[in-house]
Amino acid sequence: MPRRPARTAQKTRRPQRSAPRGNPADWPLYEAEVLRGLEEVARTELGTIRGLDVVAAGDEAVRFRYGGDPDRLGRLRSVVAVYAVRVWDVPRPRGLLGHQQLGELTAWLRGVVAAGGHRSLRVSAAGRDSEVMERLTAEMAGALGLPHQPEDGELRLRLRPAAGGTGWEVLARLTPKPLSARDWRVCNREGGLNASIAYGALALAGLRASDRIFNPMCGSGTLLVERALMGPYEAMVGVDIDAGAVACARSNLKAAGRDVEVAQVDALSTGLPPRSFDLILADLPWGDDIGTHGGNAELYPAFLNEMHRLCSRGGRMVVITHELRLFERVLADSPWQGRELAQVYSGGHHPKMYLLTRG
Repeated sequence: MPRRPARTAQKTRRPQRSAPRGNPADWPLYEAEVLRGLEEVARTELGTIRGLDVVAAGDEAVRFRYGGDPDRLGRLRSVVAVYAVRVWDVPRPRGLLGHQQLGELTAWLRGVVAAGGHRSLRVSAAGRDSEVMERLTAEMAGALGLPHQPEDGELRLRLRPAAGGTGWEVLARLTPKPLSARDWRVCNREGGLNASIAYGALALAGLRASDRIFNPMCGSGTLLVERALMGPYEAMVGVDIDAGAVACARSNLKAAGRDVEVAQVDALSTGLPPRSFDLILADLPWGDDIGTHGGNAELYPAFLNEMHRLCSRGGRMVVITHELRLFERVLADSPWQGRELAQVYSGGHHPKMYLLTRG
């Protein structure tokens, strides 16, 4: 069933500009919004970009200066979104309505819109329904020629007191939609895995070009697509018992320009010989959108045993689950050795990522 990836599907990337000269303190300021638990993954990815200097990192955010092409930031995969940041030395948001400040603000935002192609605007700020905030929003929307859509405007603006000092800062999202909403996702299914979480789990597990990879219960194919985009591998295949999931995963892989085999097969009854795979990627049912708690109590032990049979000596398995107590109890009675990689907070869930090795 596993087969080598097609080598003709790689997308052409724009040449990256050389690192700029000068003092990094003079480079434009940005902030990456990150899911809690993936901050270190984001810092590692940001560290691969020339001309980028991380200046602060905290819960759910990494702030940095970058002197290169902002278009490069739109290809980040570990972060939710990237914002351009400007600070104005005003004591209150009302100060941004001054003639000079408003002119600077709207000129700066025109540059963001010209690069990102935003078609609407929204403001996220404490007291956004106040008279001052409503007037400021109306002024920006009018100057930019963008309709104000308070719930889903593409140019998301965040206003807040400046970090570590006086004044107020404005953060403008560079892209019309979050980076975690991948362009390749042309099909989605209930309970689909967040792409940034998938990327984080794969990055923490480590990449090996020699891996034969198996994604049981692949759903919409998020783990397959993200791994296929990260670099070479020996072979990769996904299976799901649901024909609709198989069709969805195939559509997303096609949109991503990746040729990966996906088959309608029960993950617990593949008929494959022992030790067929070196890396198994598993987003197990969490018991809410997909599966039930009672069903998971039966599924999890059977799954761990069958994946142990399919995993090669020295192989490993990445597991993502929200059924934490159940999984850790079942893991303790399994032939696997496991450790926690990270816990992520997203959309009211707090799944953990585990790396299991064949005991």
